[in-house]
This record gives sequence, C-alpha cells and structure tokens, in this order.
Amino acid sequence: MIDIQLIRENTESVQKQLQTKESGIDLKPIIQMDQEMRELKTQVEELKSKRNQTSKLIGEKKRTGEDTSAILSEVATLGKDISNLDDNLNTIEKKLSAALSNLPNLPDPSVPVSPNPQDNALVRSHGEKPAFDFSPKHHLELNDQHKLFDLEKSAKITGSGWPLYRGNGARLEWALLNFMLDYHVKNGYEMILPPLVARPEIMYGAGQLPKFKDQLYKLEDDLYLNPTSEVVLNGLHYDSIFNASDLPQKYAAYTPCFRREAGAAGSGERGLIRMHQFNKVEMFCFCHPDQSETLFEEMVHHAETLLKNLGLHYRVMNLVTGDLSFGAAKCYDIEVWLPGQNRYYEVSSVSNCRDFQARRSKIRAKSGSDKPFLVHTLNGSGLATSRLLVAILENNQQPDGTIPLPTALHPYLGSLTCLK
Repeated sequence: MIDIQLIRENTESVQKQLQTKESGIDLKPIIQMDQEMRELKTQVEELKSKRNQTSKLIGEKKRTGEDTSAILSEVATLGKDISNLDDNLNTIEKKLSAALSNLPNLPDPSVPVSPNPQDNALVRSHGEKPAFDFSPKHHLELNDQHKLFDLEKSAKITGSGWPLYRGNGARLEWALLNFMLDYHVKNGYEMILPPLVARPEIMYGAGQLPKFKDQLYKLEDDLYLNPTSEVVLNGLHYDSIFNASDLPQKYAAYTPCFRREAGAAGSGERGLIRMHQFNKVEMFCFCHPDQSETLFEEMVHHAETLLKNLGLHYRVMNLVTGDLSFGAAKCYDIEVWLPGQNRYYEVSSVSNCRDFQARRSKIRAKSGSDKPFLVHTLNGSGLATSRLLVAILENNQQPDGTIPLPTALHPYLGSLTCLK
C-alpha cells in the first residue's frame, strides 16, 4: 500500500508513475475522500472539544444551583452530531482504505517504462541455446517414452490443469526441491515448511486481496489456499516489530502453490508449462530499507547459481512497468530456453516490494527508543520446478530419447543418472 501522505504531497507525480503500471488509474477520488475524511475529523474534534467545555459548565451551574436543562439539551445534541459524524467518518475511512488497497506499488526509477512485456530489458544471459542435430521433442513426447507424469489420470482425479508425477518423474521433482533447499540453507536462509492456507488478512497483507480474489482458491472456512509461498512467509511477522539489529531475516520455503488462472493464461500451452498446482522453493527477506537493493541482487545471484549448477542456458530480464506485478517496485525474471516450445519461460521472478507489503501487514522494526519504521520485503522463486523439470528434459534430450540428468542432482537420485 502506498503512503497516503506521499499521494497528498505528490499527487500528479504519483499518478503518472502508477499509470505506467495501470493506465486507467485516477487519484482524484482518493484525494477527494482523503480531504473529506480530514474535514470530518476536524469537525468531530471541534464538536468533542465543545462538548467537553459545555459539560464542565454543567458542574459549575449545579454547584451554584442554576438551571442546567438547556445545557444538558445542548450536550445531548452535540452527542448526536458527533455520533452521526463518526458514522460518516467510519464510512469514508473504509472507502478510502479500499481505494488505496487497489493501487499497485510504485515502480522503481530503474524500471523501463512501457506497457508492453516485449520491451522487457535484457540484463544478462548465461550459456547458449542447445544446438541439436535432430528435431528436439516436446516434453509430452519425451514423457511417452519415460512415463514421468500422467496428466490423464490427474484429470480423472481433479480435472485438467493439475499435475501428477510418477516414478522417476516424482523422484526428479523431489530431487530438484531438495537440491534447491540445501543450497539456500547453505547460503544463510532459514528453512520453513509453512501452512498451505492463510487467513484473509494475511492474503491482504501480501497484496493478494482484494485485487486477485478471483484467481485464488478459497475454502469454506474463510481460508485461502497458498498461491505462492511469498504470502505465508510475509505472514510470519504480520503485525510485529523487529529489533533492527536482527535484520535482515532470510527464509526459504517449499510449498505447492495453487492458482486459478492457469487455463485462461495458457490455453495454448501443453503439458506442465502452466498448471493450477505447481511446486516452488521461495526465497523471502525482511530487511532494513538500506539493505533491500543489495539483497535484491543477492537473491537474483542465488537463483542464477542454481540454474548454472543445473547446466541450463538462461537470461535475466528487467521487467517493464506494465509487466510488473501488483506489489513489486522492481522485478527481474530469470527465463530458461525450452526447445519444445521454441521460446523462453520464466522459472524465477525476484521482486523488491520496498515497504508496500510491510505497510499493509504492519511489519516494522525499531532500534532502541527510536520510532519504529517499516521494513522492506523481497521475494524470489528459488526456483519453480515444473518448468525447470521441462527445461532439464527438453535441453538434455539425446537423439534416441535418453536424457542425461544434471550432475548436481546425482546425490539426490541414487543410481539414477540418466533417463533411458
């Protein structure tokens, strides 16, 4: 959530920046509601002050034996006026809060300005696209030979868009998760296995509600399935205050993630590319504002290192304003090349959210007797596995359909070093 004070003092500038993310944003209604709210607060304070002063007269007049009926009537009228104004104030505060909660985060000045994702800027790349002297197969074709997943059986169980890994496919998926978690723990992240559901206020704090209500899976008892570990990790310190000396706090979590939009966004994509459920290892940091840019680069480095260790070609893209997520001030997508799709796909998205989530979640820090300040939050996929599995299968395939597996995964796979 954006600080209302910033909007008051820099309305035109803030609006122009927000419109680079969502062109239709108009801050006039928010400014009008804010002005009305402040006027109502002033009126309430003035009436309460007048009521207090008038109430004092009642005691004085009673001591002198004077008639107080007129003053009592005036106090009663003031009370009714204050109550009515309080009701109006409560209504306008709720409307203003709702309007503010639907505003995306401001983009960082380093983010390229464009509404078109095709303008995402290349930061760097690693390795080269694999050169095949045969026609590479799609991972669905490779699966016909290796029986790694079964989308027909998962469709019987749940419907289309849900994965079912089996045999060596399940082993490979599990190996990837353990490989990534081990790496993050060695690099100072505390491993977390969080709940897979969250309360509405936790979803709100992470920026999922109310904006993305239609993309979430909601349970009957007012809990939501985890759409990304970022949500539950942000919730670890909801409405709390860090000791500033304890920052940064770095976490790595594994969870399945659940999202409704899989079918709509990827109707032309086959196989494991876009699922309603997928596995992901998430990096998440709470930090002092002065630390967030350094930590952002560090998290990108960690995601890149995992891909280097897996021997995969990738590129790092600085997302334009129009492609930034709702809560991100800055985001790098790390994309791997998938020969079966003949295009790049994102396997990690690292975002600096500045104080956007912390303001919504009331997450602060303080040093000694100093005034508490909002922390910064950062999140990054480290990494998402379904497309990563696809990348390993499609990039390492041989003419006979065999698939040598990355050396980095061998310690997690026993004698399984090649799919034959």
